[in-house]
Amino acid sequence: MLTLAIVGAGPGMGHAIARTFGRNGFQVALVARNQAKLTELVAQLEQEGITAAGFTADVSERSSLVAAFAAIKERFGPVDVLEFSPANPALPSAPPTEVSIANLQPQIDFYIYGAITAVEQVLPDMLARGTGTLLFTTGGSSITPSPMFANIGIASAGLRNWVYSLHAALAEHGIQAAHIAISAWIGQQPGAAPENIAPLYWELYRQRDQIERHFLPA
Repeated sequence: MLTLAIVGAGPGMGHAIARTFGRNGFQVALVARNQAKLTELVAQLEQEGITAAGFTADVSERSSLVAAFAAIKERFGPVDVLEFSPANPALPSAPPTEVSIANLQPQIDFYIYGAITAVEQVLPDMLARGTGTLLFTTGGSSITPSPMFANIGIASAGLRNWVYSLHAALAEHGIQAAHIAISAWIGQQPGAAPENIAPLYWELYRQRDQIERHFLPA
């Protein structure tokens, strides 16, 4: 059975992505900071007949992420699809005139260093097998700068840049890297429910011919 690992799993997009892949034969490893929420999410998925398990880790604490992926491999085997979409509302956004090292570095740690750490845990097995998928989610400011999210945009745009480089370097090895930018308040705008967005991830995985999808609500 194939394994999907979601970093930043929650009751919104994480649940929707897990359901989408789980209904197509994947077992699902959910990674997040809150064990209680993970337990609830796993129970919901199992009620739908989807094999799932939760693994506690904080993306900003890279050693915990390394430990979580070691536990995932022990439970499910190598990861076939990694989906990286962490969110931490406790990290404040900043307009461009107020960007500082103090408010930018945590965003870089969170988005870029977190993504690099997660990829380091799964890429060797993917290279050995000659197959795998790496999916990364950011907000729309990674593509179109938004003044209210300037510090977040710097970090997420850097992550997007790296995804493009990964795509170029890994395609010949049978490994897909792709980016999803979401320019919407998920669950708060018409047409922007998690269930409307999750199919993009499955389409990217199945079609393997695009490096990026940008979700804009109709």
